[in-house]
Amino acid sequence: QVQLVESGGGSVQAGGSLTLSCEVSGYPVRDRCLGWFRQAPGKEREGVGVIYAGAGATHYANSVKGRFTISQNTANNTLYLRMNSLRPEDTAMYYCAAAKLCTNMLRGPRGVDHWGQGTQVTVSS
Repeated sequence: QVQLVESGGGSVQAGGSLTLSCEVSGYPVRDRCLGWFRQAPGKEREGVGVIYAGAGATHYANSVKGRFTISQNTANNTLYLRMNSLRPEDTAMYYCAAAKLCTNMLRGPRGVDHWGQGTQVTVSS
């Protein structure tokens, strides 16, 4: 059974940093495309970035490129999202996601096979 469990959300001032974690169970992290989405109140869920299975290449949304970094640890089967230089517009519920292929996930939320429960990130100005 596949499970994704996020942690690490919280409140931070603009310019600050947070690291989100997603514990993956059901398969090794390197065997699937994994990624992060976020959803702000009243807005659609949007992709933040993905990490490809195998070699672990990454791809980010333009809005977070250069500020956010996705990584994974095969020893503890955990996905991470390091967020630097946070802005108020980064405030959202953040979701860990898994799919067989990143080409599916990059099409949007419908391409995701499994979701975590979400963790809230709030950035104050």
